[in-house]
Amino acid sequence: MAQDELTVLYSKDGAVARIVLNRPRRLNAFNVQMRDDLFAALEAARDDPDVRCILISGTGDRAFCAGADLTEFGSTPSQAVARRVRWERDLWGLFLSIAKPLVVALHGFVIGSGVEIACLCDIRIAAENATFRMPETALGMVPAAGGSQTLPRVMGQGDALEVLLANAQVSAFRALSTGFVHRVVAPEELADSALTLAEQLASLDINALAAIKQAVFTGMDLSMDQGLALEHRLAARLMTGMLER
Repeated sequence: MAQDELTVLYSKDGAVARIVLNRPRRLNAFNVQMRDDLFAALEAARDDPDVRCILISGTGDRAFCAGADLTEFGSTPSQAVARRVRWERDLWGLFLSIAKPLVVALHGFVIGSGVEIACLCDIRIAAENATFRMPETALGMVPAAGGSQTLPRVMGQGDALEVLLANAQVSAFRALSTGFVHRVVAPEELADSALTLAEQLASLDINALAAIKQAVFTGMDLSMDQGLALEHRLAARLMTGMLER
């Protein structure tokens, strides 16, 4: 299959797996084929022992991902059928299962599924031209890929409710102020900045990074005492592993 026919491009740059959404003529709108191809790419990166960090981006100048392709997801006779198509593979659960750091480079339109993908990554870098929106309520729908759960955890309940309820458009710099993105750069610097960060993460101890992710994500659902106990266990396990090497 020619490269321009692939909905997701996968390559390795040293220890960094590069996953690129590749439907630029459709603003990288998320369809069933993209779901399947992204699932396969993430599995490949997760299972490859040479991969130590995953970098996700989108092709084209206009969008990282402009949301679900409504020709498949939003205009079917039954919304229940449309949603079930999206759930046939637990792509979102796969994101959460990956212990390796996930970096995402965001530009242009980041809408719906694009926001939800970004929320499931660990570090988000945005170009100055990035704009974020969750349009589901305007369509009489509820986010179906975790947005109602992940967005409040990433940017805080108040800001997330405005985005989710009022269909508010968020600029890159406002996203930075809420903590949704960690860094804003000029559009021409986005690719290099994201790759540099991914390479820095790939140079670190992969076991330590995995332990930190587990401590943070699991600890959010625990009491402080339980979270501290988890941190202690993970630190001890990591030290034991280092001594045994």
